[in-house]
Amino acid sequence: MNGLRILLADDHSLVRRGIRSLLGVHTDWQVCGEAADGRETLEKVDELKPDILILDLNMPELNGLEVTRRVRKMWPQTEVLVLTVQDSELVMRQVLEAGARGYMLKSDAGSELLAAVDAVRRHHAFLSSQVSRMLHGSSAIATKHDVPPKEPLSPRERQILQLLAEGKSTKEVAAALDITVKTAETHRSNIMRKLDLHHLTELVRYAIRNQVVQM
Repeated sequence: MNGLRILLADDHSLVRRGIRSLLGVHTDWQVCGEAADGRETLEKVDELKPDILILDLNMPELNGLEVTRRVRKMWPQTEVLVLTVQDSELVMRQVLEAGARGYMLKSDAGSELLAAVDAVRRHHAFLSSQVSRMLHGSSAIATKHDVPPKEPLSPRERQILQLLAEGKSTKEVAAALDITVKTAETHRSNIMRKLDLHHLTELVRYAIRNQVVQM
């Protein structure tokens, strides 16, 4: 099939519909599929092999940052354009470091989405106007729990961090990932050690600050 193939990943059907409408002005750009959560996104990328994945960050099951990491590692031919409401400088940097080719806020989509897709399809980086201003003019001061851990979390640990921060118990995490409770407890202990956290409330706070989950 000729033309640019685009996969839309957002947990709100109305947003996906709006993106489809904006992209529709290009007859050679085709939305080849849609996904409503992180796991489905990975399945659809594997199945459809799109040229571009337009991805929200606040996704159920697996957040957009983790999806970006996995897509760029497993299907490097698929470029990632993040379209989100998250305006945290830390999150922006993490997503770009994970391999996303573009990052834009949903508030900029009406005026800049087409330009973003055009840049990304040519493998050029794209930052929307607001994102560019934030990254180049930020004077934010990092706190202890606003910086990545010195010892990075593994993909499995990042997945467990999200589940714990979403309120799941260790037993529920074990069931969701088909691992033993003891293994889940070991992962939880390693996460707390790496992040230098001592209570579950601190873990939840870290996850919220770093946009692992949204409250």
